[in-house]
Amino acid sequence: MTGIQKLVFQVRRDIVRMVHANNSGHPGGSLGCTEFFVVLFFDIMKRKKKFNMNGYDEDLFFLSNGHISPVFYSVLARAGYFPVEELSTFRKINSRLQGHPTTHEGLPGVRIASGSLGQGLSVAIGAALSKKMNRDKNIVYSLHGDGELQEGQNWEAIMYAAANKVDNLICTIDNNNKQIDGDLKDVLDLGNIESKFQSFGWFTINLDDGNNLDDVRKAIQTAKENCFNGKPVVIIMKTIMGNGVDYMMGTHKWHGVAPNDEELEIALDQNPETLNDY
Repeated sequence: MTGIQKLVFQVRRDIVRMVHANNSGHPGGSLGCTEFFVVLFFDIMKRKKKFNMNGYDEDLFFLSNGHISPVFYSVLARAGYFPVEELSTFRKINSRLQGHPTTHEGLPGVRIASGSLGQGLSVAIGAALSKKMNRDKNIVYSLHGDGELQEGQNWEAIMYAAANKVDNLICTIDNNNKQIDGDLKDVLDLGNIESKFQSFGWFTINLDDGNNLDDVRKAIQTAKENCFNGKPVVIIMKTIMGNGVDYMMGTHKWHGVAPNDEELEIALDQNPETLNDY
């Protein structure tokens, strides 16, 4: 088992334990994006050891679909941004690890509050333009839910990024076709996401298996190779909601529901401890 695969197992454990402890949180999307987060933070991004909100001379990441904070917090802690033990404070009063990421407590790694959906791409574009103005050749990454694309602000941002050649930006869409109320097609069908981005002038990459570590790595590397060519880049990443926990996989019912004691033990049995639980 590779070190990256060990991290995936451990991050899944962190996610279900955090959500279970407070009977609150969003395990489904968090589990579905675990491979993406682990590859991005441990294999791809140029990161400084000491977190600085300025973000100069390093890659930046913005989480737009902030409800999947459990996977974000787990990866930040495992990457050394703050003590792993702090994961036990998830969603507790006065914790820095609120249900949606916030900035007022100064949690290292968190650059924006992302409780309201649809705003992250606008912020990522601003950060990417700032890098251009500062002649900083690093890349800005962002992650969005597919259901989040139902928010209109996204499309204004998508249009703006292409029109202004924001080509140091890699946006990833978690395309699990699920949202809190059901399947995307039954709530508000988005049609062909790739063709929409293409019509707005973006370079598009289809990632057919966003839960395969090698495929995720290749897709992000391809995205990097196509930066600085006059177009923003989007990865449309197909994932399985609840991936890695069999009874959660492929259903919207685990979008925002915590496992009970028995369900937690099943999830932990399916994901062996590889580092250390907090």
